Amino acid sequence: MDNEELTMKAAKRRERQSALESGDSDIGFCGWMLVGLSLLLMLVTLPISIWMCIKIVKEYERAIIFRLGRLLRGGAKGPGLFFILPCTDSFINVDMRTITFDIPPQEVLTKDSVTVSVDGVVYYRVQNATLAVANITNADAATRLLAQTTLRNVLGTKNLAEILSDREEIAHSMQSTLDDATDDWGIKVERVEIKDVKLPLQLQRAMAAEAEATREARAKVIAAEGEMNASRALKEASLVIAESPSALQLRYLQTLNTIAAEKNSTIIFPLPLEMMQGFTKH
Repeated sequence: MDNEELTMKAAKRRERQSALESGDSDIGFCGWMLVGLSLLLMLVTLPISIWMCIKIVKEYERAIIFRLGRLLRGGAKGPGLFFILPCTDSFINVDMRTITFDIPPQEVLTKDSVTVSVDGVVYYRVQNATLAVANITNADAATRLLAQTTLRNVLGTKNLAEILSDREEIAHSMQSTLDDATDDWGIKVERVEIKDVKLPLQLQRAMAAEAEATREARAKVIAAEGEMNASRALKEASLVIAESPSALQLRYLQTLNTIAAEKNSTIIFPLPLEMMQGFTKH
């Protein structure tokens, strides 16, 4: 996502937040009367009332203040101290830390009609506390349900081979879809990961048999190539030996040396016929 799109999304969020914040001028005359009475009550009961008016939120929290049921101008408060009026003001704390949850295993029918079970994990955080409180009842539950449906929708357009090999692309597509859908809720989806892809047992056996057959075929090809190379080397060696008859005798002696090193009980020693003819003449 480029900078221009990010700027447009931020501007839209500010417009939605401005529309939600009605301000003090919208509470009407009766509202102002109640606010004035609440302020007077606070002044009369000082210093006891000061402990009811001062609130504290932690570094990772923001407080959304409602005055007579309307959002108070200025957006979320915190971290630190903030001031509310008793009786007329109420507030909701919103956790701004990153939240993680597991997507339950989803039975998905792929594009090539294979049923697989896929689960994942989603990392998200509240980016705009005002929108997260005012635009949706339960942002956490809505994000969880949306993640499950998005996982099924995205995987339904993929083949089995694509699901097994392109997990990063699928996770990025899910993250982009979820982020766009939850932008109106003030939610920022930071990361989506595919954890496990479970195949049916029969399909696992078929894929294992296919892989084994592929390995055996590759092994036979490699053995055949080795035999071909060996035959070529033997042919070249026979040509060299044919050029020099003494080379054959040296090969005999080398073979005897190899046999003797292996500690065999029986040694077959080949003798040339020319030597036997010399003994018969004597």
